[in-house]
Amino acid sequence: MEGEDSLRPPPDFRGTSESEEQVMSEVHLGCPPGHSGPHISHFIISLPPSVRGGDEPIEDDYSGEKLSLARKEYDLDGDGDLILKRRTKPLRDYFVVAIRHNITSSIPRVGLQVWKAELVLADFVLHKMFTSKELDGIVAIELGAGTGLVGMLLARVARTVFITDHGEEILDNCAKNVHLNAAIFHPRASVYVRELDWNCSWQPQVIEDLESKESYIWNKTEVEEFWKASFIVAADVIYSNDLTDALFSTLHRMMSKCPEKVLYLALEKRYNFSIDDLDVVANGYSHFRSYLREGVSMMMQIVMVILKVDPCIAFWASALISQRFLNM
Repeated sequence: MEGEDSLRPPPDFRGTSESEEQVMSEVHLGCPPGHSGPHISHFIISLPPSVRGGDEPIEDDYSGEKLSLARKEYDLDGDGDLILKRRTKPLRDYFVVAIRHNITSSIPRVGLQVWKAELVLADFVLHKMFTSKELDGIVAIELGAGTGLVGMLLARVARTVFITDHGEEILDNCAKNVHLNAAIFHPRASVYVRELDWNCSWQPQVIEDLESKESYIWNKTEVEEFWKASFIVAADVIYSNDLTDALFSTLHRMMSKCPEKVLYLALEKRYNFSIDDLDVVANGYSHFRSYLREGVSMMMQIVMVILKVDPCIAFWASALISQRFLNM
């Protein structure tokens, strides 16, 4: 992350309602302080040696040493979580993803920000794209997509990608990101930004009027394609018990139909002080795990990426670096 701006204390939000209380992702710490409204970050994604051809050593810009794929070195913090180091400059071959986002938001609008688990899931998807053809030509769905970063990366190799979330403001922002990055998608890929409210009755709302101006409503053809999805991703969607209940209800319906589907879910285990427990606990994470203990995962294939990723992915994490520029 580059930038010379010094950090300032966050604005004083005392007196605001809970729904208006502002939160900020730690991913945004290098963004211009005191800036409000949309902001654009450029994520520079380096292509690994295997994509360029050969297993040449590559210069490690954060330690000055040379690494090779065979070594796969990585570091853990005191909690055993993976430390994902980012490069300060790209390798020889790279592409750029531009993400329009807010630096702060109210809790109901957190989808306007970029969150850490989204970057981890992006690393994982890049790893799969660079090391296999598993994702080539698939139909993929991103749930609770927010800024749509992971779904847009999938559009480099997938046949169809549905980038879904809830709320017009978040969907509008996501659609702008799709427009910003259309040049990096596979030329034959179809990318749709669509409304998917986990609290509404299933299935997605469908319109028959093809000339309708409802931008994020599904048509019948899209729903038919939606059911062909085999690959589902979601990042940082576990932070509210009610939302977790709605998510698993939606997953149960989605994954009960053929073809077989796999969900890759990235989340951060967040700790908060609880008055009831008089201790620092991770209640949201515990509620999520209760679904797995109750056997829900027996009905679906879920792969969790909880910032404790397979060490081999740690190498690829250094491929994604970010530069931040104010949207003028």
